[in-house]
Amino acid sequence: MKAILEFNLPEEQTEYNFATQGSDWYFVAWKMEQWLRQQYKYMPDEEYNEDRYNAYVEAREKLFELMQENGVNLDGVS
Repeated sequence: MKAILEFNLPEEQTEYNFATQGSDWYFVAWKMEQWLRQQYKYMPDEEYNEDRYNAYVEAREKLFELMQENGVNLDGVS
């Protein structure tokens, strides 16, 4: 099976960018999720602050919530 996407450039440049940069956005989201996780999981004791810890956890949860609302996840592209 083949899938061919056609765009009328430059009129549909935005749509073209969405179609061709999807994997870039996936990796940005994945890297951000990993960074947020590392910030609270490996936070040094001398830097620990409950508010800071909770902010990282809340930001990561919000990222997952936004992904779920949009039907995407970091388990892989399906």
